[in-house]
Amino acid sequence: MGHHEAPNPARALRHRALLRAGLTVTAVGAALAGAGSAAQAAPAPEAPAAGQNAMATDLAAAAQGVTGATGYAIAPAKTLRLDPLANTGVDPLDNGVGTQVADFKPVSTAMATSPVTSGGALKDLPLTGRAAGLLPG
Repeated sequence: MGHHEAPNPARALRHRALLRAGLTVTAVGAALAGAGSAAQAAPAPEAPAAGQNAMATDLAAAAQGVTGATGYAIAPAKTLRLDPLANTGVDPLDNGVGTQVADFKPVSTAMATSPVTSGGALKDLPLTGRAAGLLPG
């Protein structure tokens, strides 16, 4: 077997990593799509009263259905784990840096990265958690 035919381990590792990333993205997309279909149907609208436009009633019912289903579609996205490799030995995001000068308290970046590297969701992050709390669901 010639040198050009020898297997390249770096290429195989890259291929495996890309395959895993693609499968992860596919699984997240499927979970979000499944969550959107879990919305409950709205009750049947009442017949329009005399003199009331049926088109306005249909639009109002459609708007009510969209706002009611939004909470069911967004709720799983707020609780979805951001780092699928969290709490494993191969987590690339678990990379805190710390230092200590003289006898001052040590300073570390682990406090800023810990919500993600500990397996937190969007609602667990310090700033975006408050913003996610404003979303329905």
